[in-house]
Amino acid sequence: MSIYKRGTVWWVRFTTPLGQRIRRSACTRDKKAAQEFHDTLKAELWRVSRLGEKPRRTWQEAVLRWLDEKEHKADAIHDVEKLRWLDRYFGHMYLDDITADTIRIVATKKKSETTPTTANRYQALIRSILRAAHYDWEWTDRVPRVRMFKEPTKRVRWLTKEEARRLLDELPEHLADMAAFTLSCGLRRSNVTGLQWSTVDLERKLAWIHPDQSKSRKAIRVPLNQGAIKILKKWEGRHDTHVFCYQDKPIFQTSTKAWYAALERAEIENFRWHDLRHTWASWHVQSGTSLQELMELGGWSSYVMVLRYAHLATGQLQDAACRIDGILLD
Repeated sequence: MSIYKRGTVWWVRFTTPLGQRIRRSACTRDKKAAQEFHDTLKAELWRVSRLGEKPRRTWQEAVLRWLDEKEHKADAIHDVEKLRWLDRYFGHMYLDDITADTIRIVATKKKSETTPTTANRYQALIRSILRAAHYDWEWTDRVPRVRMFKEPTKRVRWLTKEEARRLLDELPEHLADMAAFTLSCGLRRSNVTGLQWSTVDLERKLAWIHPDQSKSRKAIRVPLNQGAIKILKKWEGRHDTHVFCYQDKPIFQTSTKAWYAALERAEIENFRWHDLRHTWASWHVQSGTSLQELMELGGWSSYVMVLRYAHLATGQLQDAACRIDGILLD
């Protein structure tokens, strides 16, 4: 049978003139619409095989290829989450039916649910897939123009040393030590929760992050200062593999009820766990660490990422401003 039901949705099934077996969802519960989809698709594939026309590719085909090619990305799981949401809008569409207007309508829907920044991340993913389909895979003849929403300028959120002490005093031991370790060496949350003794050398005062554990997919060398070493020695012997643990088990989540309760008791607002890394970077710049040094310490792959802290380097800028003192007064 050329069309059949799976659950409540109709599917189509046939063989092309070249012997290729096609089985695809019609994405409809209406039998008549499913039959029209079947006839249109079959005619289109006949033209492709007999007349040499370029086949029309679907959004779902593009998504599958994109995920296959990008599975090495550290944040690939976030792409999957976005694509699941987008599937309700694009899942039934061909790539050449996706226009700038279509994208804008979907992005506006996401913006109404979240923020312009989040909506732009969805738009950036759509644009990347459509560009790959055009430039890399040669599936389409054009790329719709994607216009990003204007995003509000955000300040870097960081703590003063007094605020940090208040927070650490309110946290339970395991979270307090993990937070203090982050403030000492600036590692991302996943690298702190996933830190293992096999990647720590206390004698050489060094830890390292393997490429597959790094957001940039590059190995990161982590020099350990005295604060970090003191914390690590405190946790020696508590777990066979992982540095930090709770009730003899590795820790995978830090933004818990205990974290938010501690923030409230410490009277600290609008602060995320990741802002501990911002605090570490801010303290470094304020203490005279150059942006180049900070980039290497933090494992950033782009200098642009550390420029957000440049305005905090007041001491160096003051020294630079004074270099021409007296030129006009001599």
